[in-house]
Amino acid sequence: MSFDAKTSAKKVDYKGRHHGDCEFKQRTMRILMANYEFPPIGGGAGKANLCLLKEFAANGRLMIDVLTSAPKPGFTTEKFADNITIYKVGVHKKNLHFWRKTEVAEWLFKAGFRYHALLRKNSYDLAHAFFAFPTAYLCLRTAAKLPYIISLRGSDVPGYNVRLRIDYKLLSPLFRRIWKSASALVANSQGLAELAEKFAPQLDIGVINNGVYTDTFYPATAKRPTRPVKILTVSRLISRKRIDLLIETVAKAKELDVDIQLDIAGQGNLMHRLEKLARKLAVAERVNFMDRVPTEQMPQLYRDNDIFVMSSAHEGMSNAMLEAMACGLPIVTTRCEGVDELIADNGIVVEHPSPDSMAEAIKALIDDPPRYEQMSAAAVKQAQQFTWSSAAGQYLDCYHTVIDKRSRGNG
Repeated sequence: MSFDAKTSAKKVDYKGRHHGDCEFKQRTMRILMANYEFPPIGGGAGKANLCLLKEFAANGRLMIDVLTSAPKPGFTTEKFADNITIYKVGVHKKNLHFWRKTEVAEWLFKAGFRYHALLRKNSYDLAHAFFAFPTAYLCLRTAAKLPYIISLRGSDVPGYNVRLRIDYKLLSPLFRRIWKSASALVANSQGLAELAEKFAPQLDIGVINNGVYTDTFYPATAKRPTRPVKILTVSRLISRKRIDLLIETVAKAKELDVDIQLDIAGQGNLMHRLEKLARKLAVAERVNFMDRVPTEQMPQLYRDNDIFVMSSAHEGMSNAMLEAMACGLPIVTTRCEGVDELIADNGIVVEHPSPDSMAEAIKALIDDPPRYEQMSAAAVKQAQQFTWSSAAGQYLDCYHTVIDKRSRGNG
């Protein structure tokens, strides 16, 4: 365990933990992953899961089964790679990017049967759950038989999602049991780890950051702002993301005679309400609701824009922000988890978010071309520090740590 003098959060470092020729490194390791979100369902956690699978697909000493969801009822099996199989439990999904409580309960009920069926069929070394709840609840009852680790992603950490305030209070005893029974807890940013520590200060929280594929996400040319200046956000249209603040920022920029256009890439339950707000503020012609943009089109979308903006109240670590940085976009963001790792001299963090402060930050970048160009170059350099291969390697070290500890305990 290491201690960061800047904060009170405890951190576990899995990188480089194991050396030599331990027995468990000489045999195939079998992992059962579980995640109630997986593309096209959900947001960053599903995408992170997908990227880790891409990295693990080349590892001949890993066999991975993934239990996840599908948007329509039924049960399907997909072969992701020779060593990776995905099992999808279908639910009655109304919106791909917003979970109703009935949908969560439906998935949890159906996935429970499949989880136990997989345990009966296969001998696993470890379970890896994305989200402490609902996903890791599947692992809790079998913890004595199969150790599990949890990737904390955001809404599974009490205090993260205002919409779930009552749920956090009601489920706190269960959350504590799930967390305490896990063999490891891993957050995707130091900020999220600190929030988790407030809920469970007696537990050690590891940190493994997200990554980005810089061979896919890269700047086409040196970035210079266009006219109108195109600002982009990539986000689920849900309350925590505060897209209404960005639309109000466009209206404030209009008052300041700042010529900007906001592109919003994403879906969510607030789409119609946000469209109505844009019309009410007379900026509908300056706000472009793009809906869900296909994955293969995202790199060019970033390159076609000038500034990436984010207004989240809470965020584990934004995959979209990383991708935008890799494409050379300076960042204007509100203060939230993950920002400390991602923003240095490549963006502006608005400490007290309001339409005025956000508009002023954007205007400051537009009015200072040398600063804009410097931040663009710094964004690319900063993004290069975060790779999915590094994240995958750290998770492997985490797996090895847990399995080794368990084998020594049984020995």
